[in-house]
Amino acid sequence: MIYTGVDLIEIERIGTAIERWGDRFLLRVYSAEELVRYRDRLPSLAARWAAKEACAKLLGVGLRGLGAGEQLAAITLTDIETLADSYGRPQLRLHRGAAARAETLGIAHLSVSISHTHAYAVAFVVGMGTGYMA
Repeated sequence: MIYTGVDLIEIERIGTAIERWGDRFLLRVYSAEELVRYRDRLPSLAARWAAKEACAKLLGVGLRGLGAGEQLAAITLTDIETLADSYGRPQLRLHRGAAARAETLGIAHLSVSISHTHAYAVAFVVGMGTGYMA
């Protein structure tokens, strides 16, 4: 089985949220490592937001489902983390509830692609289930 999720966001929306809510927003959305690496890079933060939303869609919960409902309550935005590997390629890491949801779905591998312009950030996530053969 192949799972997909995609998201496009206006970078300005993330900037506005940071201006309005400051650290309260940042700490609720981004992991400590994401903040260490990207805190001062608004387009990178927006791209990571898009990756979180795309991954949430792939997991079948969407952003409205994160933290909602008894079955999905354990999944938070910080459970989905996008960091660059040593070559600069984005890599998704799932933690806690998001990792458990992926395991429930049989997702064995995730791949993410992110990009941004001056105004928009986009992310596309593909998950491959354990039974998938290329």
